[in-house]
Amino acid sequence: MNFLLDIDHCLATLRKGGLILYPTDTIWGIGCDATNAAAVATIYQLKKRAEHKAMIVLLANEQDVVKYVTPIDERIFDYLKTTKKPTTIIYEGATGLAQNLITLDGTIAIRIVQDDFCKSLITKFGKPLVSTSANLSGQASPKNFSTIDPTIIKGVDYVVEYKRVDNTSATPSSIVKWNADGFAEIIRS
Repeated sequence: MNFLLDIDHCLATLRKGGLILYPTDTIWGIGCDATNAAAVATIYQLKKRAEHKAMIVLLANEQDVVKYVTPIDERIFDYLKTTKKPTTIIYEGATGLAQNLITLDGTIAIRIVQDDFCKSLITKFGKPLVSTSANLSGQASPKNFSTIDPTIIKGVDYVVEYKRVDNTSATPSSIVKWNADGFAEIIRS
């Protein structure tokens, strides 16, 4: 199956409120429409994850961040230009997303993807995607497709073909909390 056909299948699944299993710019993730609370709840159930634990949202470009975070500190984008590894930022003032994605303190974790597959999928979908590691809660994040628990594979509505045979060992993103004073607190390097 080719890249574009995979994207078409993902789009059909996401538009129906389904879950996808897909390679991100870091590790394999479980994804859904980040504005669909029912789909988000299904991910929590599949992972057996407590609903107070945050999940990451993926966007295709920095201009889209302003749709989901208010107000936005423009210095964040300068900071991101200095990072070498994919970096997820925890922003204050989340808005426009499924309520069960937004933490009790009103923050949301967002990563702007660099990967062509993810960027294309998000752009064509026109909405942000949830991305949470493709593992059951408490298990290690998968290093590649071959290490994903069969429960996860069976629990989603569509599994992307692209990169399934890539056995490169992947690592999660860095996570940084951007504080109101413009200070970047490293949560995970």
